[in-house]
Amino acid sequence: MPSLQATAALLEQSLRTRRDLLGRRSTGVTRESLARLSRSPAPLSQISNLKSELPREAQLDALREAVSACRQCENLAETRTQTVFGSGNPQADLMLVGEAPGADEDRLGEPFVGRAGELLTKIIHAMGLTRDDIYIANVLKCRPDTAPGAPGNRPPTPLEMQHCLPYLRAQIALIQPRILVALGKTAMLALTGADQSMGAMRGRWFTFENIPLLATYHPSYLLRNGSNAEKRKVWEDMLLVMEKLGLPVSEKQRGFFRSAS
Repeated sequence: MPSLQATAALLEQSLRTRRDLLGRRSTGVTRESLARLSRSPAPLSQISNLKSELPREAQLDALREAVSACRQCENLAETRTQTVFGSGNPQADLMLVGEAPGADEDRLGEPFVGRAGELLTKIIHAMGLTRDDIYIANVLKCRPDTAPGAPGNRPPTPLEMQHCLPYLRAQIALIQPRILVALGKTAMLALTGADQSMGAMRGRWFTFENIPLLATYHPSYLLRNGSNAEKRKVWEDMLLVMEKLGLPVSEKQRGFFRSAS
């Protein structure tokens, strides 16, 4: 375990870098400013001296503490049950990035544990992997607040994403995955600044900090549009990921969801 002094220094540097990236708080956040932030240097890239001294797991624990103490979005800090940092293998080759926690994630403190999470787990298993083999995180670490009694979830605002994006960038910088997968349009907007339809982006390779990044539909999309044709699109994206990672792909796997229904 790192010393308290080293952990405190890491926390302070992480928070200071976030403040430097965000600048003064403002209400006039645009998609253009979010895109500029997505191209800013990763927050932890400036602390190589600390990175060389602390194990990756300890750095992630320190970053988790910084996230849990964050009140940059006061409305979310007031309404959250807890922050949802991320879960999985800190040494993962594959990292999946979603949008934001929902009610189940807010309650349990883990990403993708509701109905969409159950479907995502099935997709991961179909790839021959488990959730312990990969790392999963969201752009936002708090559940976006909704009106009392309002059903469902709402997407993050650009300002909320701007506040939280440095934390995600720090996670990626620490985990150093070989492949990133953006689950849905919000994740793609946060990581690349791209504001296109998912139909135009899915199945295409982009880059984030020189890491190959693939866009695909969020599992919640498949819950709403669950035809085999739509499932096949997501599965074809996962086949691209498997091939780039050098994972074995059987003929049975290649044939998943080919029948129309």
